[in-house]
Amino acid sequence: MPLHKESKCKRCRALNLKLFLKGEKCYTDNCSLEKRKPQRFLRRRRLSQYGQQLKEKQKVKWKYGMLEGQFERWYRMAERSSNITGEELLRLLERRLDNVVYRLGFSFSRSQARQLVNHGHFLVNGRAVDIPSYLIKEGDVVEIKKKSKKLPLMKEILKVSQKKALPGWLEIDKKSLNGMVRRLPLSEELDQEIDLPLVVGYYSR
Repeated sequence: MPLHKESKCKRCRALNLKLFLKGEKCYTDNCSLEKRKPQRFLRRRRLSQYGQQLKEKQKVKWKYGMLEGQFERWYRMAERSSNITGEELLRLLERRLDNVVYRLGFSFSRSQARQLVNHGHFLVNGRAVDIPSYLIKEGDVVEIKKKSKKLPLMKEILKVSQKKALPGWLEIDKKSLNGMVRRLPLSEELDQEIDLPLVVGYYSR
């Protein structure tokens, strides 16, 4: 499990961008970026091309909660694909079990999803899987264990998740709380705020 020593809020401040790393807090006025006073007359150095590439790579890496070596391995996997490297990278990251759990609304954040998966609260196609990086395939069904549904934390998460929009490539049975991967994410369903050519450029130096 990735261990990051720096504050999650500090990463958002460094990029001046909400990465939604602390779950529900990021949607409230308690978010550190919301509290941050605008700094006037502050001269900022223009980033070099390398600086822009590094910043964009850090944005993706932090958003999905990975260490440097892990993230590079996922990039190299995408690079070997016949698809567009940047898009394939995001598609692979979206297919990780911890991310799918988060997207289905079974956790407040990706880091919480990773922890819940590690603790064995989820089944994939009826089989217990406790590996956050497990790659979900088209047609796979992700569900919460029956015992885990009774936990106070899970009840709280599910109550809040009812209000959240679901990506078009996923669907959920609200009665049984089983989530299914209808298909793989399309290009237009990937995070449009990420400048993929900059990430590819970083690793192509």
